[in-house]
Amino acid sequence: MTLEWEQVIVDSADPEALGRWWAEALGWVVVNDEPEEYEIRPEKDRLPGLLFVRVPETKTVKNRLHLDFRPEDRDAEVERLLALGARHADIGQRGDESWVTLADPEGNEFCVLAPRRR
Repeated sequence: MTLEWEQVIVDSADPEALGRWWAEALGWVVVNDEPEEYEIRPEKDRLPGLLFVRVPETKTVKNRLHLDFRPEDRDAEVERLLALGARHADIGQRGDESWVTLADPEGNEFCVLAPRRR
């Protein structure tokens, strides 16, 4: 049996707005812009994607699954994401981590990692 990773589903109060935010943050393309299911991918025919779906409940606790990103310049990327509307998230970090934990406009946590050592 072979599995192909299709997408990550993100519950959302406003799938279109959150999907547009992530498309801009990642530089991805929109492949479905329906109000209830908004999907973005790295390229039109490239997987996996992120699918934002409307749910009635709001986020109340820390995500059990989150995304990690590794840019060339962590601090510059954190500043760019904050300017787009992300915010710092406190999930109990010690303060000496090599990553920065942020949250998207609906409060979903993600991490921006330090560059890989060459």
